Formats: sequence, C-alpha cells, structure tokens
Amino acid sequence: MTGLPMVVSAANLPARVRIHEVGARDGLQNEKTTVPTEVKAEFVRRLADAGLTTIEATSFVHPKWVPQLADAEQLFPLIADLRGVHLPVLVPNERGLDRALSLSATRVAVFASATESFAKANLNRTVDEALAMFEPVLARAKAEGVHVRGYLSMCFGDPWEGEVPVPQVVRVCKALLDMGCDELSLGDTIGVATPGHVTALLTALEEAGIPAAAVGVHFHDTYGQALANTYAALEHGVTTIDASAGGLGGCPYAKSATGNLATEDLVWMLQGLGIDTGVDLGRLVATSAWMAGQLGRPSPSRTVRALSHKEQ
Repeated sequence: MTGLPMVVSAANLPARVRIHEVGARDGLQNEKTTVPTEVKAEFVRRLADAGLTTIEATSFVHPKWVPQLADAEQLFPLIADLRGVHLPVLVPNERGLDRALSLSATRVAVFASATESFAKANLNRTVDEALAMFEPVLARAKAEGVHVRGYLSMCFGDPWEGEVPVPQVVRVCKALLDMGCDELSLGDTIGVATPGHVTALLTALEEAGIPAAAVGVHFHDTYGQALANTYAALEHGVTTIDASAGGLGGCPYAKSATGNLATEDLVWMLQGLGIDTGVDLGRLVATSAWMAGQLGRPSPSRTVRALSHKEQ
C-alpha cells in the first residue's frame, strides 16, 4: 500500500479547493500549556512547506481573553517573509485592527455570531450590536486595501438555543457582506450539522444572492459528520474549506467535541476525488506528527495516525 488514496473522480465537483488552514490560530488558541513563539513560527513554516497557501497565523485579541495568542506581535514578524502564502489574522475590534496594520497584515478576519446567546457569551453584545462594532473595523480595513473574512459562528446549532433557523443565518451573512466582507466562513461551532442541513443553508444563501464563491465552510467533527458535510458543500460548489492540521482545536461549548476537521483527513478525501489542493500529504502528516510531539500527545487526525503507523 502507498500513502495516497486511489483516485476516482466524481462528477460535478470542483477541480480545485483552497484549504484555509486554521491550526496555528484556532487549533492552538485553547491549549492550556503555552506553546513557545518559535514553535508556532516553525509550525506555520512547515505548513507552508507542505503546500498550504492560506494559513491563519494568530489573533489580535486582548491577551486576557486568549493567553495562548498573547505573542501575536512577536510571532507575526517571524513568518511575514513567507512568499506566496496568505497569513490572515483575527481582529475583534478597531484596536485589534490597529495592531494588525502596524505589522503590515494584509488579511484580517472578524468573528460574528448567528445567535444572540453566543454573541452575548463571546462578545457581550447582541448580534446587531456586534455587527455595529465591526462596521468601523471593516470600513477602515477596506480603506487600507485589506482583505476581510467574516467568521459566523453557530450557523447550524447553538448549545443554548438549539436549532438555528436558516433565515436567521442568512440575515447575518447578508449584513456582513453588505458591510464589506470579501468572504464568509460558515461555522458549525458545536459540530451538529448534517449534509442536508448544509445543502439547505447554502441553497438559501444562493437564493438571497450570496454565491458559493463567497462562502467557505468550517466544520467540527463532534458527531463524525465533518467530511460528509464537506462533501455536501463541494456538491454545492463551495471551494474554500477550513481545516486544522492534525485536527487541533475544539469547542469549549460542547464537551464531546472532537475539534476541527483535520486537514489531513480532508486532503485524503480530496485527493481520492481527484480534486487539486496543492498540498503534499506526506509533508503535512510529518508536520502534524511533529506538532503533536511538541504538545506531548498523539494527533487526533485519523489520517495522521494511519500514515504515521505505516512508517513505523
């Protein structure tokens, strides 16, 4: 056996997918033990060497809220020389944008919620108050020629509110795009989505004038549905998929959450479908195995475990 799947293409799927790698930011942000800045920088560099061209680097939130990413100012200059790689950073407000712009960041992301409960828990604001907070951030970012991504949490379910009506999600998506976001990332924050739900939301967005080209998807694998949901998104024409190297990251609002979709598991499926990602799976697996060693525990990615076992 080889370390690559047999390629059997499927009809009506994209020829190429852009992976939005979130391991260095979303994956590490909840780690209780502080990861040294130099290790984070090496992680990003190894991800780039594996062929990933969009690597979310860090977050310019107040260190009190996310201590793991308190070194954003120290980290970003260590990786800013990477060529051909986009390094988006999360900015929660104007102060965060100031910090990002001072380091010449060219891509930023804001973090909104589709539900009132999560907006209150995460931002201490209502949904509309959070959107109002982002307005000056987006206006200034666009004036500076900066690309803006809009993350939208709780698109498929909320731990307090339960089911989230599709029209509610569409409303906030439209608001973010109208405000100037260049792309959206639809978050299944607690991992409860199923393929039919994914199709229904993407169809509703398209009917509201939001094409698949403006949308990325961000699935958690709490109930083992992340790849199935990704396939549903591919069938709908989505070509931007968020994933985390080694499956790093989790959701503090769902105790059973197993974290983000592992980039290796995604790449294995896409390669088997004949979909180009530009990623070298062997190098990616080696990177995640290395990072797992830095964190002192095995990688949750099934593909990392399977291919690392073969090499032993």
